[in-house]
Amino acid sequence: MLPTTSRGRTPSNVRPAPIFAQYLRRIVKWRQMDIEYTFWQMLHLCTSPKVVYQHTRYHKQTKNQWARDDPAFVVIFCLFLIVATSAYCVAYGETCVHAIYTIISVVSLHFLLAGILIATCCWFLTNSYLREETPNSHVVEQRVEWLYAFDVHCNSFFPTFILLYVVQYFVSPVLVAHGFFPVLLSNLLFMVAISYYHYLNFLGYDVLPFLDKLLSSYIQLASSLSSHH
Repeated sequence: MLPTTSRGRTPSNVRPAPIFAQYLRRIVKWRQMDIEYTFWQMLHLCTSPKVVYQHTRYHKQTKNQWARDDPAFVVIFCLFLIVATSAYCVAYGETCVHAIYTIISVVSLHFLLAGILIATCCWFLTNSYLREETPNSHVVEQRVEWLYAFDVHCNSFFPTFILLYVVQYFVSPVLVAHGFFPVLLSNLLFMVAISYYHYLNFLGYDVLPFLDKLLSSYIQLASSLSSHH
């Protein structure tokens, strides 16, 4: 039996360019997006996120890739961000020009650019330091797909969005007041949102069977990031 991979060659299950190109092409094809499944994922990310990553395993078995091939989650998430940011701008009397600037900043910088940077760092660290070495040349080498790392960020950021953009909006009359309770409530919202983000980020990489010593490495990484902040 001939080996499926060799040193110096790209593994057969890694096809970043075609997958990413197909993903981008489907962004403008609304009818091809699975909207119902996207809303199902968003609901379960807030209630039972492990179920979402169980379906990620099924996706790998049927599509031979961990990442989503449907950009519906990102498109709908961006629409939610636009609506939520617009609500804040209306509530706090922003001018039209400043509102447009704020909406573009939230979608492009807070979500997309930050997600690209975080996904790239996690993609590099997991592939460089956390992958198990293949025992022999007959086993197909597996790597974390960059698009999957971006999916993990999107999944982790959605409950954070619910807490810091939706819930915070409705309790904002309390948060803008002076006193101990508004400060406590605001910090509590941020603490829960950041903790849940890290938890979902861990679940996203924990589902990958070829990553080794993930828990201890992620705890060290999270603690180092927290100490810097």
